Amino acid sequence: MEQYEPVAWAEELTGPARASDHPRLPELYVMAAQCHVAGRIDDALAYARDGERAIASGRFNQVRYELEASLSGVYSAKGETEQWVELCRKMIARWPHVRTYALARLVLALVVADAGDEAMAASESLLAAADAIDNPHAVSVALFAYGLARRDSDPVAAYDVHRRGLRFTQDSGNRQSESNLAASLSMLAVTLGDPMDALDYITLAIRNHYDSGSFSLLSQPLAVLATLFDQLGRYEPAATISRFASTPFTRTALPEIDTASAHLRDVLCDQSLRIARPPG
Repeated sequence: MEQYEPVAWAEELTGPARASDHPRLPELYVMAAQCHVAGRIDDALAYARDGERAIASGRFNQVRYELEASLSGVYSAKGETEQWVELCRKMIARWPHVRTYALARLVLALVVADAGDEAMAASESLLAAADAIDNPHAVSVALFAYGLARRDSDPVAAYDVHRRGLRFTQDSGNRQSESNLAASLSMLAVTLGDPMDALDYITLAIRNHYDSGSFSLLSQPLAVLATLFDQLGRYEPAATISRFASTPFTRTALPEIDTASAHLRDVLCDQSLRIARPPG
């Protein structure tokens, strides 16, 4: 539901749970690591690493598979793609019979790491998996990953799959996945030459992230918006937005933001020079 107040509750409990060697300590670490959505990336990274160590120790209760996979969000926010890939591969090896969620996360990591061919190959089973599972969030992540792996090679197919995923998230009330899919649909709409659809989708993603305080995730739709404004010739708002939107994750996952930023520097610098030195 993108309601993150409980993350702070988990953080408050990690100290007492660590002191008493509580059997559910790894779960608390994983939940506390979700503070990355509020922009506290370094704190989240510390919780994630403590959580991984606690899980690997084998001394505590087993953490639910889907919950452990959420640690990948911390590494993606920090731009640590290798750690993201490694986490997913370890989970797939440990949970071979229920691997859909980790596989989808792995595909996303490979896309961000610019390993497009590997991402495509790894994603082949995700559509069938989405039809076979009944966890709404896992379904939406599988559709998101399948479409994202085809963003460059087949944007029309990616757009159709993401629209299916968006409808699914809206029917199931999953606002976090709705936001991710809307941001991706906006970028695809830009690619397909439909700026009005792009603006509609990006408005949805920005509002969801802003209303929930998901400020680290907010950089993704804002990066798309900056790119779109650059293409539409709205250079000053594009430059203003790109300053916040350019993060380690967005520069890796959405290389268009670097292209837009470089173009904006050239255009605005040229305009400044013309104003400073008027003709005649």
